[in-house]
Amino acid sequence: MNTCTTCGHELFDGHRYCTRCGKPIRPTEQTATAAPNLPRPATSPDTEELNMTALYVMVAALLLALLIPPWETPPGHPPEFLGFSFYWEPPERGAVVSRMMATIELSTIGIAGLYCSWLLRKRK
Repeated sequence: MNTCTTCGHELFDGHRYCTRCGKPIRPTEQTATAAPNLPRPATSPDTEELNMTALYVMVAALLLALLIPPWETPPGHPPEFLGFSFYWEPPERGAVVSRMMATIELSTIGIAGLYCSWLLRKRK
């Protein structure tokens, strides 16, 4: 047990401030030398870092997916997936961007990018 040097109140080991007067407790020589010998936790949050290259690839793939959307047949025609093409060159006259396929594509790229950045994370 430690004793506060200001008011003399007895404190348990590990207190940094007195519970009676609030003054900082100066570590004794015994506690100052014992603290560095404590084992460090095996997994601490600062030992891992996401792979930024995988995140940059994910952002590039998302931008590319926005530039090259999936197209489908125009309204009134039998539904058919026409594929991927540029905005200014739709595969068929009156074709529209498939919102459902674009949503699936963007969601899949985002989830896969985050998963890959975690899977390929850098461990220190």
